[in-house]
Amino acid sequence: MRALVTGGCGFIGSNLARQLVKDGWIVDVVDNLSGGTLDSISDLNVRHLPGGSFLPQFYVSLSEMGQKRDAEEILFIPSDLSDTGVLSSIKNKNYDIVFHQAAVPRVSFSVENPSETTFENITKTVALLEACTGNVKRVVWASSSSVYGGANVLPTHEAERGKNLPKSPYAWQKFAIEDYAKLCADLYDLDIVCLRYFNVFGPGQLGESPYSTAVSAWCHGTKNGTKLRSDGDGEQTRDLCYVDNVVQANILAAHSDMKFGGRCYNVACGDRISNNEILDYFIKNYDVDIKHAPERPGDVKHTQADISRIVKELGYSPDIRFWEGFGKTLEWWGLR
Repeated sequence: MRALVTGGCGFIGSNLARQLVKDGWIVDVVDNLSGGTLDSISDLNVRHLPGGSFLPQFYVSLSEMGQKRDAEEILFIPSDLSDTGVLSSIKNKNYDIVFHQAAVPRVSFSVENPSETTFENITKTVALLEACTGNVKRVVWASSSSVYGGANVLPTHEAERGKNLPKSPYAWQKFAIEDYAKLCADLYDLDIVCLRYFNVFGPGQLGESPYSTAVSAWCHGTKNGTKLRSDGDGEQTRDLCYVDNVVQANILAAHSDMKFGGRCYNVACGDRISNNEILDYFIKNYDVDIKHAPERPGDVKHTQADISRIVKELGYSPDIRFWEGFGKTLEWWGLR
């Protein structure tokens, strides 16, 4: 199987690319490095192209010389996912599956920059999906639990979407592409599956980035002796999902015999934990200072997924629950 992973140098994308290589996939990674880093795939055998414009010729050269890709080698393209060379490579049918992980996921940044993030998260995604039409088997796309807009019902089933409006431009952008995914199925027969990630964490997620979860930010603060920021009253709860579970969901969706047509699935653990519970662990086990801050605009108070659909239809099992994943994360930070 041949895969293109957009945002493949980001936290989730790099973990996904790594597992795909282990499973024997031929993997190309495209990332403009606006949020990801090459360090995230530095443990892999990486072949670098200068840019997206070289990608179509790379495959032409392989074909002309009768060569095959090394399954243990990732091809890295330092380009935007909407680069014409990247889109041309998709149109040339070089991939079976496109795992579309790239986005500008910062809620606060989207509140401050709605037009810029709409262009990044909607316009470029539409261009990617247009290129995929008729040229790939399936697109596995990273949506978000933020589409629920602070659901009234917990655990939240996929059918709750639309009962509350999204609370940020970022959330609305994900909401809009979910609608477009169904339109693509009807108009263009493009098969897209939408995975609604809840709060993803784990080793490799940097803590000083605006993209970070509270877990990684607090690990970073503890490691570096800086204050741990607590927003609001700390009683907000999240369905925190270890990154390996998310990788599993992507690969199950890619291999499924279903015709998805834009169908959406929650990707989470089906439980929740409060910020204060996690913060109490840091307070009890480390010498830390807490910095209290107001609630962030656009944030929801509670999230918890109903995962019955993805369990039943895709065979998903969130094998690593929060405290086990938290322990692995602490070990990666050198805090255990």
